[in-house]
Amino acid sequence: MLTELGHFALILALGVAIVQMIVPMIGAHKGNVAWMAVAEPAAITQFLLVGFSFATLTWAFMTSDFSLQLVYANSHTDKPMIYKISGVWGNHEGSMLLWILILTLFGAAAALFGGNLPMRLRARVLAVQASIGVAFFAFILFTSNPFLRLAVPPLNGRDLNPLLQDPGLAFHPPFLYLGYVGLSMAFSFAVAALIEGRVDAAWGRWVRPWTLAAWMFLTIGIALGSWWAYYELGWGGFWFWDPVENASFMPWLIATALLHSAIVVEKREALKSWTILLAILAFGFSLLGTFIVRSGVLTSVHAFANDPERGVLILMIFAFFLGGSLILYAARAGVMQAQGVFSTVSRESGLILNNILLAVSAFVVFIGTIWPLVAEMLFDRTLSVGPPFFDAAFTPFMVVLAIVLPLGSMLAWKRGSLSRGAKPLLPWLILAVALAALAFAIQSGRSALGPIGVALGAWVVGGALADLWLRSGREGFATRLRRMVRLPRADWGKAVAHIGMGVTIFGVAAMLAWQKEDIRIAQIGDRWAVGQFEFSLDDVRQFDGPNYITTMADIGIWQGDKRLSTLTPEKRFYPIANMPTTEAAIRNGFLRDLYVVIGDPQAQGGYAVRVYVKPFANWIWGGAILMALGGVFSLTDRRLRVGAASAKVTAKAVPAE
Repeated sequence: MLTELGHFALILALGVAIVQMIVPMIGAHKGNVAWMAVAEPAAITQFLLVGFSFATLTWAFMTSDFSLQLVYANSHTDKPMIYKISGVWGNHEGSMLLWILILTLFGAAAALFGGNLPMRLRARVLAVQASIGVAFFAFILFTSNPFLRLAVPPLNGRDLNPLLQDPGLAFHPPFLYLGYVGLSMAFSFAVAALIEGRVDAAWGRWVRPWTLAAWMFLTIGIALGSWWAYYELGWGGFWFWDPVENASFMPWLIATALLHSAIVVEKREALKSWTILLAILAFGFSLLGTFIVRSGVLTSVHAFANDPERGVLILMIFAFFLGGSLILYAARAGVMQAQGVFSTVSRESGLILNNILLAVSAFVVFIGTIWPLVAEMLFDRTLSVGPPFFDAAFTPFMVVLAIVLPLGSMLAWKRGSLSRGAKPLLPWLILAVALAALAFAIQSGRSALGPIGVALGAWVVGGALADLWLRSGREGFATRLRRMVRLPRADWGKAVAHIGMGVTIFGVAAMLAWQKEDIRIAQIGDRWAVGQFEFSLDDVRQFDGPNYITTMADIGIWQGDKRLSTLTPEKRFYPIANMPTTEAAIRNGFLRDLYVVIGDPQAQGGYAVRVYVKPFANWIWGGAILMALGGVFSLTDRRLRVGAASAKVTAKAVPAE
């Protein structure tokens, strides 16, 4: 009965979304206050209904209600509770319900916290947001219903994909969806502004918090996915340029560009047309990612479904919203004339260069991701575009971005001076070059990747610190330090995010350039050296887990005669899913990770053992955490949250007759 109520709540939410899509939009057009006021309670009601529906599905998974087809296909009574809950979104139907839940969450948040918006704009934003909901409500109810019953309930389920039975994957999708779907708010603001025919500095201020929140969640989601791939897949890497990884990375790049261009709209009323286009493309890439994950046209270990028919429907939704918004964008081009004038050397120009580099790099990732599909459709050729292409085509843009980022931040608005902007950065440039030279000398003539990464990382971090120091004034050291501490949170957020980027750049370069790898067949009792450490295979044993059988090894780590620790990598087999997984064992450290994987037993005796020494691996995710933390600092800046009220434009509305 509870399940049927959840299904009914979803149907009712579709009806509310249709009302929210139509009535406030007409009200905004006619200036009818009562009709526009329908948007807020409708948005909140939608969220409550979908929340109830999601809660009923979660309860079905928690209680192992195998009368539901979805629970039977993705759960098992022996599965730990955390994976029963994460099983709700570890499949196509449940993840689509989570998608809609987050969509309605952002709509409800806009209704509750959008009081500083003009009434017409708020009504149109919520109406556009509801139109996206209508499309996905219809999709899930007619093609991906999570509440389908089985005529004869089985005694047990088929279990969740073993790769998804991991804490990282339990939290990765919700954060990723908060970013993916959160970009719908930027899209709704863009379309509402185009319909209204007004894009100004106040609009730039209003759209930034929503974009920043989505970007922050997307950063955390991508970092969690990267971390999961690092320790769960057993390949020792953190990024594989997988199509689904790229599907989340492309909107992140566009959203990063959107955050920076919205600043120009707010400060100088320039780049209006470009910023609107970025808002459309950011959500467009999110919809494209939804298509890639669920259509089966591109293979991935992350894919939720392999159903081309449902993929075609998602592609139609993508085409409708992206195509329709671009047509509206073209029709309204005349109302987005830039007002601010600036010179070639200025902060505006630096932000434009930042946007170009981010947008082109996103396009490069898009081409590499989609080209195998295009080649198969048009040329009947099977192609694989892997890391060598992405590394060669994408990396140069990121290098240039890292070089220009600190200097662009130091330039003045409207008219700047290269010499004046570069002067505070000179000590950091000297430090970056010195650190690169030191790294090159220590590594004894290896690849230049390590020294370049050290230089770029130090340069970006130093640029962020120099920017903070410059903002603190020109008085004594103690006074400047006190003023720097009291700088607005948005300034600190920008600095922390840029520092995080520098730390990540360094971590990626250092790990790729200086890691050591050893793959061998080891007998129990063997001991071997990798770098400055020694490893020993002490024992291998088997035992039963909650819903799997595992082969676990004891591998000792030595430094000279001192035993540092014992790692226990596993090779698991899930009988219900008939699938093996690799569980790497990692000794995490601030300066390096020691990473061990046990493989299959060999016919000649012994076991395949893979060992990595990975310098500065945790700096990659530490940098991502700093970037997200920078977003939190900026989002909590009172100026960003309520400052738009000072620029508030009152809607001219007439009472309802």
